[in-house]
Amino acid sequence: MIKFFKILIFLLTVTQVNAQELDATITINSDKISGSNKQVYQTLERTLIEFINQKKWTNRKFKAQEKIKCAFTLTILEQSSSTNFKGNIQIQSSRPVYNSTYLTPIFNFKDDDFSFRYTEFETLQYNPNNFDSNLVSVIAFYVYTILGMDGDSFTRNGGTEYFKDAENVMNQAQQGGFAGWSRTTSGATRYKLINDILSNSFIDFRTAMFIFNRQGLDTFHKDKEESKENIATAISKIKNIYNRRPNALLVRTFMDSKADEIVSIFSDGPRYDTSKLVDDLNRMSPVNSTKWNKIK
Repeated sequence: MIKFFKILIFLLTVTQVNAQELDATITINSDKISGSNKQVYQTLERTLIEFINQKKWTNRKFKAQEKIKCAFTLTILEQSSSTNFKGNIQIQSSRPVYNSTYLTPIFNFKDDDFSFRYTEFETLQYNPNNFDSNLVSVIAFYVYTILGMDGDSFTRNGGTEYFKDAENVMNQAQQGGFAGWSRTTSGATRYKLINDILSNSFIDFRTAMFIFNRQGLDTFHKDKEESKENIATAISKIKNIYNRRPNALLVRTFMDSKADEIVSIFSDGPRYDTSKLVDDLNRMSPVNSTKWNKIK
C-alpha cells in the first residue's frame, strides 16, 4: 500500500511539472449564421480546446498553477459552404500579479482577417515547417504571441523566442494566400503585429510591458508610490512610440490591454500628480478620453 501511494504521488508530481502552458477557454459565436444545425460549431469548440490546452507548445516546464489563462472568441460572420468560414477572432490573456489574487490583462487583440476551412471532426495538428491549415496557423500564431507577451511581462525581452515562433508561423502561412499574413495588407494584421513587436523601432513597447507589470504591478504590495512611478515610466515609453509613429499599432495594443487598469491605478492612493499623465493618455488614445477623465 505504501508503495502504491509513492507511485501515485510521483505520477501526480510528473503531471504537474509537465503541465501544458495554457489554460484556454474557447467561445464560438455563430449567431449571424442562419439555420438550426449548430453542431459543427460545438465540435469545433471542443476540438480547439483540446488542440490548445493539450499540446505542448514549448520546452519549458510549467506547473499546473503557472498555466497562462487566455480566451479565444471566434465570431463567425459568413459560412459559404459546409467547410468554409469567415469572421473575426478576439484573443485575450492575463497573468497573476505577485502577492495578490489579481489577474492583470496582458494581451487583448481583435483580428478581423480570419477565414478558414474546417471539416467537422478533423484532427488539428501544427507543423512548424509547413502550412497545412489557416485555422491551425492563426491559433498557433496567437498561442506563441500570448507566450511571448507573458514572457516579456516577467523578464525584459523574455518572450523573444516565442515571438520568433510566431514569426515562423507567419512566414509559413504566407504561402496559403489567406488574408492577414501579407505585408501588403493594411490595418491591424498578424504580419504587422509580429513585425512591429520584433522591430527595434518599437522596443519601447516590450520595455514598457516589463516595467508596467514586473516593476509596477508586482511591487505594488511593497511600495505603491514607487510602483506608480514605474508604471508612469512604462506609459512614457509608449509615448515615445507615439511621438515617432502616432498611428502605431502597438500603442493601440497596449491601451486595449491596459486602459482600464491605468484608470484604476491612478484613481486610488497614494496621491500622484496625474496632470501630464492624463494629457499624454488623451493624446495617445483619444478614444479612451472618457476613461482618462476619471483619473483624479
